Amino acid sequence: MAKYSILLFLLAALSLIALGITMLASTTFQVAHEGGEDYVTLWRQLGWLGAATVVCVIMAVVDYNVWMRWRWHILIAAAVLLALCYVPMIGVKINGSRRWIGLQALGVGGFRVQPSEFAKIALIIALAGWFGMHQELTRTFWRGFVLPGLILVGIVALIGCEFDLGSALLASAVGLGVMFVAGTKMRYLAIIVVLCGGGLAAGVKFLPNRFERIMVTFDLENHKEDLGLQQWVSKLAFGSGGLEGRGLGEGRMKLSYLPEAHTDFIFPMVGEELGLRGTAAVVLAFAVLVMAGMVVSAYAPNRFGKLLGAGLTFLLGMEALLNMGVTTALLPNKGLPLPFVSYGGSSLVAAMVAVGILINIHRQGVHLTWDQLPVIRRKRRWTPQL
Repeated sequence: MAKYSILLFLLAALSLIALGITMLASTTFQVAHEGGEDYVTLWRQLGWLGAATVVCVIMAVVDYNVWMRWRWHILIAAAVLLALCYVPMIGVKINGSRRWIGLQALGVGGFRVQPSEFAKIALIIALAGWFGMHQELTRTFWRGFVLPGLILVGIVALIGCEFDLGSALLASAVGLGVMFVAGTKMRYLAIIVVLCGGGLAAGVKFLPNRFERIMVTFDLENHKEDLGLQQWVSKLAFGSGGLEGRGLGEGRMKLSYLPEAHTDFIFPMVGEELGLRGTAAVVLAFAVLVMAGMVVSAYAPNRFGKLLGAGLTFLLGMEALLNMGVTTALLPNKGLPLPFVSYGGSSLVAAMVAVGILINIHRQGVHLTWDQLPVIRRKRRWTPQL
């Protein structure tokens, strides 16, 4: 069963990567046609894909239990990278947010990395390692809630202070997901939800345009020329695509109408050029990815592997869900990419890290046939027995 799950997982991931490269070529075609740099973003993404593939292979080969031994080093490194976003000449400020670090001081201004993409993976590794080491204390207040909660809040705070509320919300959800799967009591998780909700509310209140972005979602018609422009044009793109779509390269909304058409808002381009069938196929691919990833995680040989795989799968699925919610105007506008599909090196490398670790978990997993599966009895947890 797990053998077929990893095949489905890889098929879904590869399909999404192929779609991303195809749509990136489509969205950059007009720029090249009008005399701009020929497919410069496409070549950059292909370069990042090559690097991401190498990283994926390394993660698939290296025993994932190594990351448990190095979990604190990884977490500290992630925190340092997040802190570097505030350092002059290293941190890069774009559109009012400090989410990137670059090498301007060395004269390499075009190279940027978004540390929050890797901090989310570091958070999952740290929490999975914590609960893997303290399984018998998972439901206690101190070791099952306070200490792992401090790890979660610390990373979320560093991301949120970059004015990146979308990634902070995603990190909160993923951390809570790992704690829920590990077995933390629901009333303790409710406290973290309240704390994270309070921090999000404070960010919405004090950061510029955040509250307006939320209100715009309920009245796009009257804000289609300012804060609601992206989501308004996004809805037009989905509508103009219809069932069949206009065809690859024939989309109109990418022609200076829709900002970030090749990054955060590439999903509407899929809807316009490939139609409802194309968008449904993307949703199906992510659904298969999440279900297959959870099955692979369930058959991991130890508790750390189960929590690590579940957290990484949840990260990919939740990020896709939030991106689709934003681009369909169901959620306020947030700068979150669509995993495997959107342009962006940091996002692609982080996603391939997750794929590689899940492959390694599968390689060491407990693989049972249908006849070997135990019967699930009510109110009893079960684990595969060899």
